[in-house]
Amino acid sequence: MKKVIVTAAFIIITLIAAAVPDEGMWIPVLIEKYNIKLMQEKGFKLTAEDIYSVNKACMKDAVMSFGGGCTGEFISSEGLLITNHHCGYGTIQRLSSLEKDYLTNGFWAMSRDQEIRAPGLSITILKRMEDVTDKVLKGVTEDMNAEARQKMINTNSEQIRSSAVEGTHYTARISPFYMGNQYFLMVYESFNDVRFVGAPPSAIGKFGGETDNWVWPRHTGDFSLWRVYANKENKPAAYSAENVPYKPLYHFPISLRGVKEGDFTMVFGYPGSTNQYVPSYYIDMMKNYINPKRIEIQTEKIEIMEAAMNTYPLIRLQYSAKKSGIANGWKKSIGEIQGLERMNTIAKKQEYEKRLTDWINADAARKAKYGHLLPAYEKLYSQMKDYLLVNSLTSDAFFSSGAEAVGFARNMMSLAGLYEKEPDQARISVIKTELVASAAGFFKNYNAETDKKLFVAVMKHYGEKLA
Repeated sequence: MKKVIVTAAFIIITLIAAAVPDEGMWIPVLIEKYNIKLMQEKGFKLTAEDIYSVNKACMKDAVMSFGGGCTGEFISSEGLLITNHHCGYGTIQRLSSLEKDYLTNGFWAMSRDQEIRAPGLSITILKRMEDVTDKVLKGVTEDMNAEARQKMINTNSEQIRSSAVEGTHYTARISPFYMGNQYFLMVYESFNDVRFVGAPPSAIGKFGGETDNWVWPRHTGDFSLWRVYANKENKPAAYSAENVPYKPLYHFPISLRGVKEGDFTMVFGYPGSTNQYVPSYYIDMMKNYINPKRIEIQTEKIEIMEAAMNTYPLIRLQYSAKKSGIANGWKKSIGEIQGLERMNTIAKKQEYEKRLTDWINADAARKAKYGHLLPAYEKLYSQMKDYLLVNSLTSDAFFSSGAEAVGFARNMMSLAGLYEKEPDQARISVIKTELVASAAGFFKNYNAETDKKLFVAVMKHYGEKLA
């Protein structure tokens, strides 16, 4: 297989060739049907099966979901993977201490026995995906209300999902695409024994900080290295000293030739979602109503954390990943507003909706079937915006590194609920063990005085924004 340039970003594929880019949510299993001809016209030298296949090793076997929210790629036959520094940032922080501050100083394992176990970190590889739209929508009719429709979809989906992985160690999920117009079954293999191999100091891995985040071109050593381990049968296994490096079906070879202008470039990774099909009412709501309010509360959270982090080295280490996570969303929201303004996106959407309305109204049958849709969207978003704001601010205030004590206390609800009925002592024992384990991790990275200041600030914002 010839070498291609692969960058972590989406579960879909976009490509750039010479000065004429193309983009979109391209689904790997549909590349052969819809996209391969265009890709080859732009310089792609391989086949659709080299990207996605269930019959031979291919790119999908080398691309993984790293930690549930990022992309990684295997770059050796012995389980070595590369991902972004910011993707490994939280795990590196959890592995660090004042005595061994891998986050600040970096780390390199010079031998396998120096690789550091990363509890709680997992990687997931796509084994196959399938369009199951017809199966999911079986029995769904146009006269169903939303609740009945979703109940039927959930029932069908669970049957399909459980059947797909029966008798295997795989997991599966069914995800709606294009706002529920298409459904795909995705079957995964997950590995939980992942070990830290190396990362540069944050001065390199996070060079430019939030100033450069979400901005291109960007000059930073944004990478980290990890290794996946499996049992001697090359299957997923819990951590054990007896485990051996996983042998992936395929890994990306490293080219030292560099790149030149006009080279074919492809992006393949996780996660995959798009809001490009939402109506103008949604964009207006996010740009002018929800994002500005979220930016305000996120700004104050960042300022409080930075002040505390500049006071004590331990707090700096405890809150570095939390602050980074908040700042990532904060910068994204700011960039969204700027991008939507620069591209005049709302006006463009409104013009498209006008053309759509004219097309619908030009035919009596179309008007009868679709004429109500855009007015209904406008009404629904005007009704939903306050509920969506409450949901967003609740997350920012209590669960996304806000007032952490509130979020931690919420974890106790699972235990409290067991005492409201006939106590199941076995289940209670399991929950207690889990809570004790989570408490150790929570308090390792918790400072009460900082959290008090965060609580006062987020409650003030919460009250004012929702008054």
